[in-house]
Order: sequence, then structure tokens, then C-alpha cells
Amino acid sequence: MPSAEQSAVEIRLEDYTPPDFLIDTVDLTFDLSPSQTHVRSQMKIHRNGVHDRALVLNGEHMTLLSVQVDGRALTENQYVLTETTLTIFDVPDQAHVVIENRIDPASNTALEGLYQSAGNFCTQCEPEGFRRITYFIDRPDVLSRYTVTLIAEADLYPILLSNGNPVAAEKCVDGKHMARWVDPHPKPSYLFALVAGNLTRITDEFVTQSGKTVELGIYVEAHNADRCDHAMASLKHAMRWDEQVYGREYDLDVFNIVAVDDFNMGAMENKGLNVFNSRYVLAKPDTATDGDYAGIESVVAHEYFHNWSGNRVTCRDWFQLSLKEGFTVFRDQEFSADMGSRAVKRIADVNLLRQVQFAEDAGPQAHPVQPKAYREINNFYTSTVYNKGAEVVRMLRNLLGADTFRQGTDLYFDRFDGQAVTIEDFVSCMAEVSDLDLAEFRQWYDVAGTPKLLVRDEYLEGQYILNIDQMVPESAKGHPYMLPFGFALFDEAGQPVLLDGKAEHILIVEQLSQSWTFSIEKNHADLLVPSLNRGFTAPVEVQYDYSDEALGVLSRADTDAFNRWDAFQRRIQRCLLGRIRMAMDVGSVGEDALPEDLSKAFGQLLLEAAQDPMFVAECIALPSENYLADQFDHDTPVEWIHHERARLRQQLAAEWESTLQLIYQSHDQDGVYRFESRAAGQRQLRRQVLSYLCSLKRSAWTQLAKEQFERADNMTESFNALVALNVSDSAEFEHVLTAFEARWRHDPLVMDKWFALQAQRSDENALARVQGLMEHPTFSIKNPNRVRALIGSFARINPLRFHDSSGSGYQWLADRIIELDAMNPQIAARMASVFNTWKRFDGNRAALMRAALKKIHDRPDCSADLAEITGKALGH
Repeated sequence: MPSAEQSAVEIRLEDYTPPDFLIDTVDLTFDLSPSQTHVRSQMKIHRNGVHDRALVLNGEHMTLLSVQVDGRALTENQYVLTETTLTIFDVPDQAHVVIENRIDPASNTALEGLYQSAGNFCTQCEPEGFRRITYFIDRPDVLSRYTVTLIAEADLYPILLSNGNPVAAEKCVDGKHMARWVDPHPKPSYLFALVAGNLTRITDEFVTQSGKTVELGIYVEAHNADRCDHAMASLKHAMRWDEQVYGREYDLDVFNIVAVDDFNMGAMENKGLNVFNSRYVLAKPDTATDGDYAGIESVVAHEYFHNWSGNRVTCRDWFQLSLKEGFTVFRDQEFSADMGSRAVKRIADVNLLRQVQFAEDAGPQAHPVQPKAYREINNFYTSTVYNKGAEVVRMLRNLLGADTFRQGTDLYFDRFDGQAVTIEDFVSCMAEVSDLDLAEFRQWYDVAGTPKLLVRDEYLEGQYILNIDQMVPESAKGHPYMLPFGFALFDEAGQPVLLDGKAEHILIVEQLSQSWTFSIEKNHADLLVPSLNRGFTAPVEVQYDYSDEALGVLSRADTDAFNRWDAFQRRIQRCLLGRIRMAMDVGSVGEDALPEDLSKAFGQLLLEAAQDPMFVAECIALPSENYLADQFDHDTPVEWIHHERARLRQQLAAEWESTLQLIYQSHDQDGVYRFESRAAGQRQLRRQVLSYLCSLKRSAWTQLAKEQFERADNMTESFNALVALNVSDSAEFEHVLTAFEARWRHDPLVMDKWFALQAQRSDENALARVQGLMEHPTFSIKNPNRVRALIGSFARINPLRFHDSSGSGYQWLADRIIELDAMNPQIAARMASVFNTWKRFDGNRAALMRAALKKIHDRPDCSADLAEITGKALGH
């Protein structure tokens, strides 16, 4: 019997062919019932081109009841039904096809198609969930106009929503009621949505730039009605921003958001009816942290921006996924930068890219921004497609300049409105408005891997010479990348040095080896320090032989905030990696003193805390254990990374203890909680400072954290105290943890924080604690948020205990993944990716991780999603 991996068909970009039939309109009627929902689909179709092929519709996990073509009921010998398709023969060039089928939403634990969450009906159709609802040509290049009629019991499901505009509502004689929705815009099936349930509506309105009034609604369970204000404000900010920055106006009479607890993704941009994981809607000061508020603002904007970059102009096929996702991530990044601190937002985005996407590029799941083949498209919703895709769009903006880039997006939206298009169409618009030859730039979409730039420089009297050599991934076959490269120069005193009369340059790197010569107006006998890839203008690794002194200059004086942060982080990383390698050599934790230059730079940053607390908080945060682990190609020293990182934190805390205390006290806040940049920065700085102090394990500081918890009037300060106490692992931590649970055990989103924090604790009882927490009454393995909070946090954010040399963490996770796979293959596959790095560990750990992978993979009932991920990790 072939495995799921073997039986899955590989889909290749080069094999793309247009659909045999197109569906002009579809009229759907749902008679909703938890276990027996009846679906009637009426489609007007026409043959696409000249051929005599049969009509093949996708469909699975449903019961077919009847098929009609032009009013004629078909018998079973006039069609062929399989587990995944319905094939209808002898269909006229134009036809009216009516299909009736039955589905079981209550048993749909995969959360794809139509399912129930907390008793409410909702859908998730991207990428291929619509085929679980009714038989259809379920591909993104089939755009249809939808009319949807929903029928349900009025007392159980008083709210009936779908895409488009509401056009009718009435009561039925049997205690049911009906609502009809019409979407005037053609859309692919992956953007279809319906919601039915007992929900409360929070309303507002937005007046577009042309004067049109749009009704806004957020639908939640009644007890969450007071937690939607921030999501609504974020939506209105996003709508205005998209008008001002991209000239894009909303196009329906209503825009609705629905929050559900059970959702595999963050949110979904269904046309006019966005369905959200509740964590990205619900917030009020006593239940949500600053991070939650920022996440809601970003995700609400992201899904709204999809109205144009994804909905009005959509993807021809799933190989074009980054066409909508990379572009829209770039748009939401820029929106968030405008709403808050641009520098800190850039730091956060690049941190995510380096820690997740660079690792993906270096592992067995590496793939281009535009994959060329896949078995399960669910597995390509990746950091490469989203975050690296956003960086590729950012490079286009940097190459063209902001004004020309806007001309390119205007051309793209206007030319392709209502169409399903390709990445090539997007790039061609940019080339057309700029007169740039972007043929070589396409390599960023086509090749997997992270390029490296080797940078050398030299100073001659009156001249400065910069040399850049590209080291391209093997899959690039020796072809250079085209990329923008921000560059500036500073002297030993931290003063900018003018090159050709300019303080900053954007170079276009497009050869394997290039050199630039700049004139310098005055001689410099002392140190010259280049600031490279300023603002992270290109997603590359830059290798330049910085001295500690040079990094000190940049971390003190660089006028580019991102590069200033990066210089200080490089200095910390250099110290840590040196200590870790020494510990590996001698077999024990080091005893060397804190480097004077590092301590001085740390102190200098603390002195600037009053000016920009959020930036300082980002700078003094130590690199994560996972990021440090990524710097090792083999024999990753899990224990030494953990111990040396903790030791450096304690040394910095001890050296600057009194200053840290003063900063903590000076940034105390009085008054009502506000989510705005400076206030959030102060809270983040206090969190970092308190964690440093608590690492000293002194009762004065653990008591300070306990007092912060007890007097906090918002979740950010409350949870930050818990995080700081977790560093100390003191008795106060257990006291506060118990109090936190007692207060919030009935709030699922807050309890996710409680689960996640405990999963990250690195004491010897870590795995036993996590195993016990799975029996907690508020934990459910069927809920993706709970799974990510507890199981995911242990596997991804607790490397010391997950990678225990006994292999107990691997074995436990493998069993949980197998359990998940039977219910929700998407979540199981995402959890399994933590094993991707198994070859980087020592022989014992590598063998144990590989054994866990094989246990997952070699089962006859391993899902196709999971088999593809584990098979690639194993090298199949």
C-alpha cells in the first residue's frame, strides 16, 4: 500500500493549463444543521475554449444527493463519482448545472470547509476548503459571481452572514429564518464565506474618500462585546490608510468581521466577510498585552488590504501565492510602521525573517518565494512566501523609489481588476513604469536560499572603495541577484563621512563581483566604519570583518536606527558565540569577565531610555536561544547556549543594577492604559529591565516583580511581571502563577498565555509539567490556539528541555503530532516542522529526532500534509 506521500500527486507550475470550464454565476442555498447541512448549488457554466472534455468538479467529505444539467436529472451512469471528484459527461458548451449534497459540519475537526466553532457555523476555504462544501471547480482562476441563501433555526442562529451585500431576510413558517447575500464582484471559491450563529454585533461606519458610507460590523459572542473597540479602530485606520497611500477605496456597502475560537490560521480575507481567530480581534486592557494590541492592528489591516491585493486582483494559481501574501505583508508592515515606531517595526520584521525564514531557507523545507511544485498547498503558507515575499516587494520599492512604485501599483490594480493573474504580471507593471530591466530581479522569486554578500573596503587618500562579492545559493547556478543595498560611512567619532558629496547611497548590486569608488572631501587618518544594508534593504546575509571598536561606533552613532540596533546585537552575539565555543571546548561554563566595550555600549543605551524607550528595549534584548543555535551547522550546543546566555544576562544586570533600578522606577506609569507608541515602549522597557534584575535572583527584585503583578491594572504589566519572575524561578513565581490562573481560568485567550509561559520554563520538570497541563480542564487538543500555546511553545521556545539528550521531548511531541494528525492535519504538519533541523545536532540527538520523524512518517494512515513535511525532513 503506497504511503500518503507517495500517493499525493505532485502539482507543477510548468503544467499549468487554463480550466476546461468557467462558472459565471453560482447560486448557493444552505439549509444549516450541525450534522446534516443540505447544500443546493446552481451554476451557470460555459466551456472554456474548443474541446470535448468532460466537466470535472472537485468534492470530498460529502454525500452527493442529485445532479441536474439544464433541468434534466442525471442517472448514475451519466457521471462518475470518486472520493475527490465528480465527473459529468456530455455537458453542453453552456449549461445550468444543479447539484444537491449533504455535509456534516459538527464532525469537521480539520476546520476546512464548513464547520462549527462554539456552536456557530463558519467556513475556511483557502486554499482548497470549498470542495468540502459542494462540488465545484475549486481553483483560484475560476471567478464567479455568488448569490447565497442561508436558512437556519432562528433561535439558535439569529445571525446569518455571507459575502457581499445583504439583499433579503425573512422568517420561515417552521421556526427558521432566511437571509440572502449577493456579491457583485467575481471571486474564486477560496474567498467564499458564511457564518451563522448566536452572535452580538458591534457597529460603526466609515465614509470613503468619495463620500460613500460603509456599514462596519464585528460579530462576537455576547460576553466579548466589550473587547472589539481596538479591532474596529484598527479597521477604520486601515481603510483610511489604504485610500491615502494606495488610492484604494472599499467597494461594498458593508464590511464584516467575525471572531471564532477554532481557526487554523490568523484570519481570512473572504470578500466583505473576514473570519478571524478570536486572538486577533478581542482586546481590552485587562486581558490583552501591548503585543496583542499590535497584532490585532496588523492582522486587521492585513486582511482588509487583501480586498485589493488578493480579492479584486487575485492569484491565477497557488504558485502565485506570494503575489497576494508577500505584497499584502509588505503593505501591513508599512501601515504598522506609520501607526507606531518605524524603526522598531523594521527591527521586529527582520528579526522574524532571520529567525524563521533564514532557517527555512537553510533547511529541508527550503523553496522559492514562487514554488515550482507542491504536493499539498497547505504546506506552502510559509515564512518564505509571506515574509521573504514581502522583502522582495520592499526591494522593488527601494529600486523604483516610493513615487514610481505607487505608479506601478496603480497600474497593476487598474489593469488587472477582476482578474486572476501572476507574479510576472506584477513585476511587469513595475518594469513598465520605471523603465528598469527587471528580468534578473525575477531570480528572487525563482530561487530558494539566502544570498551572502562578502564586503571588503579600502581607503586611499581622497578615495573610498567598496567591493561586494555575491555568494549565491547552489540553486542559483552561479547567476547573481539584482538587489538594492543601502550604504553609508562613519568616522571613528561617529560622524557621517560624505562620499561623492552624499551621506547615504542606495547601490544596485547586480554582478557576482562589483566595486564602487567614492571621493572623500577630506582625509581621514583614523578608523572608517561602513554601515551596510541600511534598513535591511535586501534580505541577505552580509559578511564584513567588523572589529569590536567598529561595532561600538555603529551601535553608538549610526543614523540608521535598524543598523544601530543590528550593530549592538552583533556585538552581543559575538560575545556569546565566543563563550559558547569556549564552553564546548573546556566542558564547563566560562568564568570570564564582562567585556568592557560591551558593558559600556549597554550603559550608553540605558542612558537614552528616556528618549526612545521602545528602541532601547529592543536593543538590550538578548538574541534568542534558537537564533544562537542557528549559527551552528552541526553539534548544536543546546546546554551551553542556554547557560552562557543566562550568564551574560546576569553579568549585565549586576554591572548596571542601580541604573536598571532607576530606569524601572522612572518609567512607571500612572493613569489609564493607552496603546500608543511611547507608553507601550515604556512598558516594554520595564519588562526588559525587570527581567534583567530578576535574573540576579535577589529577593528585592522578585518582590518588586510580585508587587508589579499585584498592583497592575492592565494585562501587559501583569504578564510582564510573570515573565520576569519566570527568569528568577523563585517561590514568588509559583504564587503569582496560581493567582493568575485563578483570575483568568475562564478566559481562553488569557489562559493561552498561561499555558505558553509554563511550556517555556526550563527547569528539569518541564516535560512533566507540560504533560500534566494537557489534563487541565481548559486545555483541548482540538483547539489550534491551545495546541500552539502549550505543545508548540514547548517544542519551539524551550530548546533546552525539548532537546533533552534522553529524547523524551522528541518522543512526546511525535505522539502528540500523531494524535493531532487524525483530527487536524494542517496543525500536525506545522508542528512537525520543528524536526527540520535534526541534522544540525550531535549524533545521539540527531538519531533520536530522526527516529521520531520516522515514527510519524511511516504510518499507513499518515496524512498527505504531514507526510510531505516529514518526508522532506527525512530526505525523501
